[in-house]
Amino acid sequence: MINKQNISRDHIAEAMKNEFGFNKKLCLDIVNDIFDFIIEGLQSDNKVKIHNFGTFKLNNKSSRIGRNPKTKVEYKISSRNVITFKASKYLLKDINNNIND
Repeated sequence: MINKQNISRDHIAEAMKNEFGFNKKLCLDIVNDIFDFIIEGLQSDNKVKIHNFGTFKLNNKSSRIGRNPKTKVEYKISSRNVITFKASKYLLKDINNNIND
């Protein structure tokens, strides 16, 4: 298990290499392919569901007026796409069981 707050693609590939014994390049290619698949799914369908893990969803946020909290100056925040993630019930149950152990 990696004891870091932020996990990079390289960390995931290294863990795969250690677990399965594949070479590092192959593991990194697999990790990159998975992320590319998720990105392509979001671009084409606006939603990617990974069974027993969760759902990534692409949402559009409308433009709005924002305010600088220090200066109180208002400015327009342009519309943009955001990605949300909703964990599956299975993942939440697993996480909550591990917290209580």
